[in-house]
Amino acid sequence: MSILIGIFTFVLVLLSALLILVVLAQKSKDGGMGAALGGGMTEATFGAETGNVLSRLTIKASIAFFVISFGLYLGHIYTRKQAAASADVLPTVPVSTAPATPAAPDVPATPAPVAP
Repeated sequence: MSILIGIFTFVLVLLSALLILVVLAQKSKDGGMGAALGGGMTEATFGAETGNVLSRLTIKASIAFFVISFGLYLGHIYTRKQAAASADVLPTVPVSTAPATPAAPDVPATPAPVAP
């Protein structure tokens, strides 16, 4: 599961960069960043339908962004619950509240004195 989460996180980062670039490449009413980032070049590439292509791409990329984000959220919840469930299965050692008694030192046994 963690491999899928890693892959989807990488895809989300790439999708975020794509979404940022697509939004910035769109022409605004007064020129804006779209003109600075090659707004004329997008018109040459996509023709007269540039606004429609970029708008559709923005909508599809934003939907994919939210779906992947929600999927990652659910994946993290699933892994957290699985980790908590596996932690409950481990054996536990009972804890004693009685004070520990010190062990008696090893004293060699001495023979009792013999009476004369």
